[in-house]
Amino acid sequence: MRDGVTLYTVIRSPAHSTTPLPFMIERTPYGTELPAKLSDAEQKLLAADGYIQINQDIRGKFKSGGEFVMLRPPHDPKDPKGVDECTDTYDTVEWLIHHVPGNNGKAGITGVSYDGWLAAMALIHPHPALKAASPQAPVADMFLGDDFHHNGAFRLSYGFEYVWLLESGKELNTAWPIDKPNAYDWYLENSPLSTLDAKFLHGKYPSWNDFVAHPNDDAFWQRQAIAPYLKTPLTVPTLLVGGWYDQEDFYGPQRIYKELAKHDPSHLAYMVLGPWNHGGWGGPGKQLGSLDFGSATGDDYRHNIEKPWFDHWLKGTGTGEFPHVQTFETGANKWIRGETWPPRDSKPTNLYLGEAASASFERPAGEGFDSYVSDPDHPAPYRTSAIKPTYGDGSTWYTWLTDDQRELGKRPDVLTWQSKILESELTLSGDILADLFASTTGTDSDWVVKLLDVSPDGTESIISDEVFRGRFRTSFEHPQALIPNKVEEFKIDLHSADHVFLKGHRIGVQIQSAWFPLIDRNPQTFVPNIFAAKASDYQKATQRIYRSRRYPTHLVLPLRPTGGAAHQG
Repeated sequence: MRDGVTLYTVIRSPAHSTTPLPFMIERTPYGTELPAKLSDAEQKLLAADGYIQINQDIRGKFKSGGEFVMLRPPHDPKDPKGVDECTDTYDTVEWLIHHVPGNNGKAGITGVSYDGWLAAMALIHPHPALKAASPQAPVADMFLGDDFHHNGAFRLSYGFEYVWLLESGKELNTAWPIDKPNAYDWYLENSPLSTLDAKFLHGKYPSWNDFVAHPNDDAFWQRQAIAPYLKTPLTVPTLLVGGWYDQEDFYGPQRIYKELAKHDPSHLAYMVLGPWNHGGWGGPGKQLGSLDFGSATGDDYRHNIEKPWFDHWLKGTGTGEFPHVQTFETGANKWIRGETWPPRDSKPTNLYLGEAASASFERPAGEGFDSYVSDPDHPAPYRTSAIKPTYGDGSTWYTWLTDDQRELGKRPDVLTWQSKILESELTLSGDILADLFASTTGTDSDWVVKLLDVSPDGTESIISDEVFRGRFRTSFEHPQALIPNKVEEFKIDLHSADHVFLKGHRIGVQIQSAWFPLIDRNPQTFVPNIFAAKASDYQKATQRIYRSRRYPTHLVLPLRPTGGAAHQG
């Protein structure tokens, strides 16, 4: 690198190649000596058709030199000696072009999750030889929508375990301290948050220290978010990839695509959203948990979307006429091709919560509310089955978004509303918003909202969901206490979906005030920093969800004429 640091890089060149080949680069903090981060299927597909595959340990990890910094932000442009992931990628491409024989002078970069973020960072100041990038499940904003926080609510189990995994040393640490069959019990026993640091981290884990020091969306998180750096015209063809059931980085691909599309005069931004969990497009993609999508969607993506796309930009094959947006429409189980996301023909339509646990497209005429007691000593879980460590043996973290929500709905601190049985199909494609009118007897509160597809057999499947920390209702940078018993409006981004509610199904909505231990417990008493909250700060609160003409809690659904332009296989 330009500062003299050496990055450990594995180069795999196909044997007996008679023509110059492009590079396919993947940079990673997870180790090049581990199984390749690209799936075996992707590796074989690329190798068979001739790519020089590059896997590289980033700074400070495994065999690379330098210091590791979690999600290292771009350096100050005033510093001519500054380094970051952008400069390291640039220098890597520069070195490869001049030192590896048999290359055609073109490079592509890809990767999933952290590796996907690294691929996105390469777009900020791209090397001239970088001709294609595919950030897959990349993170975009760690305070608003990706791994560590969602709308300011700290993702406890993931945040603690990921930091433990990555920052215990140059290699990965999977010696989890969680010693109970159900992590729900372990995290509750080791609450409040300050207990985890005192007992296990001891102030030695930089990212955890950052969580504690920056509980709000201050300059630290804003500097780390990628969107502000994507302001120049896009010059590198870019394919964003995400999954509807991504349990880690569902927000990132769509957020980055949205930013790139604002500065894309040459129309080089593309996006694929399929029925996958985190990185699930690398496998067969026919099933996920209890869901069956009717075809091998992962195989379809790799052979019919990803490979032709890379081949065109790096080898010059094909016409280059690709749809800019391809989404898999769940429920109907078919691919939809389009040119924009969200689709232009989607119409925002309000679904209102009503009395007697009902939901309809008619605004309530009277007054009313539903209520429950939220108890931090017995927080509502994010799933009913035993919770294993995120990356531990027997973990089912990868499929939790496919869980049936019925059992959770039986708890007294979880409310559910359902529409009448649908007499015809109903298609929603685009962004979903929850407009929540609620009050609490406390001075802070979390609100978890889920949009559900209720099957004729009663199964309640998540279509979209999100949590919102009440203190951030007016500003993520400057939190404010809630006023007890005052009705407040909370607009909650439930992100997007492309889904068909089939005839005979119902539309469901579920609301609760805890999602433990996915999300840390809200004390329900306003404190300046929840990471410093004492046990005595955690108090019960009575929550009210209003469903009246004056306070019409509703979801804004992007309804679309059923039967868009579809393609199969």
